[in-house]
Amino acid sequence: MSSLEAATGYRPSRTLPIWAEVRRQASRRRTQLALGFMVLLPLIILAAFEFGGGGGPDEDGDGGGAFSSMADLATSGGLNFALFGLAVSAGFLLVVVVALFFGDTVASEASWGSLRYLLAVPVPRARLLGVKLTVAAAYSLVALLLLTGTGLLIGTLRYGWSPLGSTIAAEIPPAEGVLRLLGILAYLATTLLVVAGLAFLLSVLTDAALGAVGGAVLLWILSSILDQIEALGSIRNALPTHYTDAWMGLLSTPVQTEDLAKGAISAVVYATLFWGIAFYRFTRKDITS
Repeated sequence: MSSLEAATGYRPSRTLPIWAEVRRQASRRRTQLALGFMVLLPLIILAAFEFGGGGGPDEDGDGGGAFSSMADLATSGGLNFALFGLAVSAGFLLVVVVALFFGDTVASEASWGSLRYLLAVPVPRARLLGVKLTVAAAYSLVALLLLTGTGLLIGTLRYGWSPLGSTIAAEIPPAEGVLRLLGILAYLATTLLVVAGLAFLLSVLTDAALGAVGGAVLLWILSSILDQIEALGSIRNALPTHYTDAWMGLLSTPVQTEDLAKGAISAVVYATLFWGIAFYRFTRKDITS
């Protein structure tokens, strides 16, 4: 009989409960700051529109394309205000937040020297990674919902409830606009799985949390830069950032789904690959910290 079998009441599935990890991560300052900023950002955007002292981006005469038009629509209703908040955050801020939750989760334990003690409980390695992955995903989703929900609430209170505007099609009725906004949120969450997978893999490979978070963000930026180089041709289609703007297809009538499907499949494939490598590496590495 092994020592684990001799331990009365020991069940691997009962080690490191998810709610214990949720509470533990909730008490961390980076979690509180990240979620707090998701609530604060719509207020900052509102203040910028209210006290910016300008009549809109087009007054300068230099245009601004679709983004400029979206900024013009932001003050036309709560749905448009929430959409603008997502649009300005998707390219960098949300990438950093997701990388923070996933890149810090394992590497921080290693840097504090507590990882080996968790495994000595004993917590099975696969369960440890599974719990941390689940909690990081939950907090990332909460961050997205807070940003969207706060933007929708503040925008509706200030600018009213009106159809969802579009820079590429006719206005979308409010009821359908809510569904389109939720679809955009879901698609952004899906594309961010690539960042989640990459940051989680780096978190397993290094003891430096900052290196895992920063590395994931920098690689995402590198992919975005390469995607702008037309000389790469069809190679760009394989880059994880190539379809990040496909959510705009949800603002057209009818909805353009081809790039949405390609982007979602690409993100899931990349995330699965990164997470698979992370689990493979972690379950076989020597834990010394």
